Amino acid sequence: MNSPKISSPRAGFFRRLAAFIYDTLVAIAVAMVAAMLMLITLLLLVENGVLDNQGYANFSELFQHSIFYQSLLQIWVSIWVVGFFLWFWRNGGQTIGMRAWRLKIFSTTDKPFGYGRALLRLISSLGGLGTLLVLFDVKHKQSLQDRIAGTEILYLSKEANHHKAWKDLQD
Repeated sequence: MNSPKISSPRAGFFRRLAAFIYDTLVAIAVAMVAAMLMLITLLLLVENGVLDNQGYANFSELFQHSIFYQSLLQIWVSIWVVGFFLWFWRNGGQTIGMRAWRLKIFSTTDKPFGYGRALLRLISSLGGLGTLLVLFDVKHKQSLQDRIAGTEILYLSKEANHHKAWKDLQD
């Protein structure tokens, strides 16, 4: 994902914030579905005797008192939420919210934008707080995660945001 050969400006703070809010809602939905799948799986395994209920009357009590099952659920959900961002950033440079607000990630270096750099970008965003740097970096409009991962977020035209134009942007 090299920088485009078109004159797209870097995205400002409020457009990034709007995409962040949109993506947060999608990530919450992903987390809820992932949690539901794990809870249903654990419930079925406990109720059918595959996993021990450890003397509790029902699955709800077991889950409330089991740090292991609670941790397992948190890890499972976290993997899915992190995977959501990494997959979309790596495959197309846009999450659903970024696409809606016509934003796209481009590399500012010659290094390929792989899952490692996408993970570095996610971690260095500090849960979205890294984007606040855009408010102070008026000239370059780069967030903390952009600087650390060697990326930039560009504001695309309607034509450039269409999936058929992606190949042209990456050439």
